[in-house]
Amino acid sequence: MGDEAHMTAFLSVTSSLTGRLWRGPEAALERTAEALAQDSRLPLPVCRILAARGVPANEAPLYLDPKLRDLLPDPSQLRDMDKAADRLVAAVLSKQRIAIFADYDVDGGASAALLLDWLRRQGRDASLYIPDRIDEGYGPNAPAIAALSRDHDLIICVDCGTLSHEALAAASCDVIVLDHHQGGETLPPVLAVVNPNRADEDGSLGHLCAAGVVFLALVRCNSLLRQGGHPQPDLIPMLDLVALATVADVAPLIGVNRAFVRQGLLIMARRERPGLVALSDAARLDSAPNAFHLGFLLGPRINAGGRVGKADLGALCLSCTDSRQAGRLAAELDALNRDRRAIESAVRDEALAQVEARAQATGDTGCVAWAAGEGWHPGVVGIVAARVKEATGLPSVVVGIENGIGKGSARSVPGVDLGRAIQRLTAEGLLLKGGGHAMAAGLTVEEAKIPAAMERLSQLLAREMSDRPGAGELRISGLLDPAGATIELMQMLERAGPFGQAAPAPRFAFAAQLIDSAATMGDSHLRLRFRSPGSPVLEAVGWGAMSGPLGPALLGAKGRRFHLAGKLELSQWGGRERVRLRLDDAAPVE
Repeated sequence: MGDEAHMTAFLSVTSSLTGRLWRGPEAALERTAEALAQDSRLPLPVCRILAARGVPANEAPLYLDPKLRDLLPDPSQLRDMDKAADRLVAAVLSKQRIAIFADYDVDGGASAALLLDWLRRQGRDASLYIPDRIDEGYGPNAPAIAALSRDHDLIICVDCGTLSHEALAAASCDVIVLDHHQGGETLPPVLAVVNPNRADEDGSLGHLCAAGVVFLALVRCNSLLRQGGHPQPDLIPMLDLVALATVADVAPLIGVNRAFVRQGLLIMARRERPGLVALSDAARLDSAPNAFHLGFLLGPRINAGGRVGKADLGALCLSCTDSRQAGRLAAELDALNRDRRAIESAVRDEALAQVEARAQATGDTGCVAWAAGEGWHPGVVGIVAARVKEATGLPSVVVGIENGIGKGSARSVPGVDLGRAIQRLTAEGLLLKGGGHAMAAGLTVEEAKIPAAMERLSQLLAREMSDRPGAGELRISGLLDPAGATIELMQMLERAGPFGQAAPAPRFAFAAQLIDSAATMGDSHLRLRFRSPGSPVLEAVGWGAMSGPLGPALLGAKGRRFHLAGKLELSQWGGRERVRLRLDDAAPVE
């Protein structure tokens, strides 16, 4: 690194233990944050978040206390919403037979559970159909739709269906699609397609996940029931499912999504939904849930059924009303999640080796990291793609091949619309089928066309990748001392949350810290304690750190000084709440 990098690098860290340059807040942003702190009398770390989100001082109170009543959009602004709600309410009032066709991931399962909850609160029910990932693949298929339509008056497809023209044409009853995946130029031949990412929508609600779309549909349905003088189910207790899906599907935490998650977490903390209670207990979650818990503890367990077990287990657990049955389902999902980890580990190692070998052979990683392997379990290719993305900082595609056909998943990085590029590859004939949204997509491809498809994908993403700043950098929000890492600061920071996609949690740097102790925790994690002169000792946990360069480098670092960077979190121990650092990176003090 040259002198210019040293001048701009935060704490002069140009190559950390993970090989990244640390970049601090921009000068203009820091000035805005300082002015905001003076005007609002809020702590500077909170004002840095507000400044980064573009929140002026007069709007800070509303941002720090997001209310659904202030942020909920008019459901009828979505095309086909009124038509869909009219049909669903008519089916309920006339006691027609309803089937729900859902995707096998968290968003699909939560969307199905929302509809089932709403129906059951009115003394109704519905059939639930979730396709098998291996035997049927993603989305509606003609045999399943034809069979469902013979026995039902209405089929509701959730988190799928927007691109399923041929499959939905097989229906002999009305079909409603409630989805959020990017649409094509035409819509399937159904009664209604409610999707904020339809080609003819303005995109203002494109950040909603499928469960968010379903919730808006239920808001509209309740309005129709009210107009007709009928009782309406209370929707507020259902926000726990919307929060779970929003975080687990990596939807941007902006607009109404912030209210969904903030209020949904409060509902979840009441422990009233048997399925979520059982899953939380299986994950040994002993504190109030937060967005991290939804994405990294509950989400993977719910997904495990669709990945390596029975596709409908997650949705059945979320919609279960009996605590004992929920406990059995959660235990089965927990066991499947352990199996998934073992399968994922083997595929991940092979995939990363492929990516590294290709980079060494060509001398260039390109704009996409990809890997393909015979017999790779299709249930783990998505999560392995996420691991490859984390390791390379590039949009990543992982494909499992069987009988000459590859089924793969893709994961993107912020600012790069992968779903649109995958649709383009499908239109160009390089993929048999494909679709998704900006951050994630699925695809089916002939084995012989995989290299050409990946080369073309790299070309399509080249401009977005070149315009994307900060690759290979670690963004630091500001400096903090262990003495400043208090519960009071955490409470103020949480008001600026929830944190997640498009709303990152602040990452603090702790300068020149003395490592008091370091030890492994489990198979792949690191626990260390550190302090600075005159400050109390603070604990840090590096999740998965022993699997990369960070953990081994710090394991024998007792008595040495390091700059440390990470995000603060609250942990429970012995009935007491305390602050600790979730370690992201470190650099030796030179």
